[in-house]
Amino acid sequence: MTAAETGRGHRDRRLRVVVRLHPNVKQRAQYWAEQRGYSSVNEYIADAVDGQIRRENSDYDLPTLEIARLNQLIDELKALSTNSANLERVVTQGFDSLIGLTRGDNYLLDDEDGEL
Repeated sequence: MTAAETGRGHRDRRLRVVVRLHPNVKQRAQYWAEQRGYSSVNEYIADAVDGQIRRENSDYDLPTLEIARLNQLIDELKALSTNSANLERVVTQGFDSLIGLTRGDNYLLDDEDGEL
């Protein structure tokens, strides 16, 4: 094993990889490297590969729009759950009232004597 492979004697433990890019892709990589303040296209490509590996491992920050949409869906799910619980309560109380009426122990079922 050489010193370059073990990283001994070197401050940067990176290994060299040769990449072949289409001229248009290289031009776009140079543009974005300059926009992001990288000193070279190689640094930009290394960060791009690192970012893609993190995405493959599902280790990434969600953009703000995705977070907002996720929060919106969570709020809608909470509202739906509350509506379902309220509907359950209304139906249960309604059937309890109907069962109470059929038992006959309700003042509304008393015989009328003609007085108001």
